[in-house]
Amino acid sequence: MNAPMHPNLLQPMTHHRPDHLSNAHLDALEEETIFILREVAAAFERPALLFSGGKDSLVMLKCAEKAFGVGRIPYPLLMIDTGHNFHEVTDFRDARAKELGAELIVRSVEDSMARGTVRLAHPGESRNVHQSVTLLEAIEEFRFDALIGGARRDEEKARAKERIFSHRDSFGQWQPKDQRPELWTLFNTKLQPGEHFRVFPISNWTELDVWQYIAREAVTLPSLYYSHKREVVERKGLLVPVTELTPLKPGEVAELRDVRFRTVGDITCTCPVESLAATPGQIVLETLAADVSERGATRMDDKTSEASMEKRKKDGYF
Repeated sequence: MNAPMHPNLLQPMTHHRPDHLSNAHLDALEEETIFILREVAAAFERPALLFSGGKDSLVMLKCAEKAFGVGRIPYPLLMIDTGHNFHEVTDFRDARAKELGAELIVRSVEDSMARGTVRLAHPGESRNVHQSVTLLEAIEEFRFDALIGGARRDEEKARAKERIFSHRDSFGQWQPKDQRPELWTLFNTKLQPGEHFRVFPISNWTELDVWQYIAREAVTLPSLYYSHKREVVERKGLLVPVTELTPLKPGEVAELRDVRFRTVGDITCTCPVESLAATPGQIVLETLAADVSERGATRMDDKTSEASMEKRKKDGYF
């Protein structure tokens, strides 16, 4: 099922493209993603698509819809829920899965806590890092041999080390030195018992590409991605949303600001950015001017080495 890759995908990407080339660039990215999604369906017996309800997974789902058709996506959607997700996102997740006629499997970190496989250091600890345990339990439960994720290489340094088909050992762990070469778009999908792959069809996309595609394809997103008024407090250069899970500390005063989320995840570690952008086109312009990465601008848990992405990935994270 190998298909030719667009030659531009083998070259360093630039955001300074003439407008008349932007559609060709997005077409090439979309074609590559569809090719990979079909390759997974052909090469594995029990794949699943990781679906959070976030923008990257919704773009990937749009490509899956184009690859297979509504009601014909050949693998279930899997979401690992921390129990601390924004309700706007989980409600949207459920509605989108139903609209596509796709099977949705949800497994919860809270269930792992009840089993004793996840133990928090304190009640206020972020559950984000503990998703690895619940994910590995779901892999064992359903015997998944491939999980399709929406990670992009421009998100942060550890993501950039990934192959498109990322091999995981029988413990579900990622070993960077053991990854397989991917020359001429030939993917080695051979597995030993207990092993599996994480597959990243939008690896070659950037945050800007994602928003350009959302604008072009009119992909519907949860409302949190667009400008809205929200109470926040500034901590260490980040705007922390004031919620029951992230309350004000003594001496702090909340401010009502116009914000949007560049990424959505666990409430305890996901921050918005100040913004008046209310449409995909306006967000494209903001993204062009951004000088801080998506995760660097919005994730509290990426500020410490203990919770670094590379360590999480080696432990089985997405």
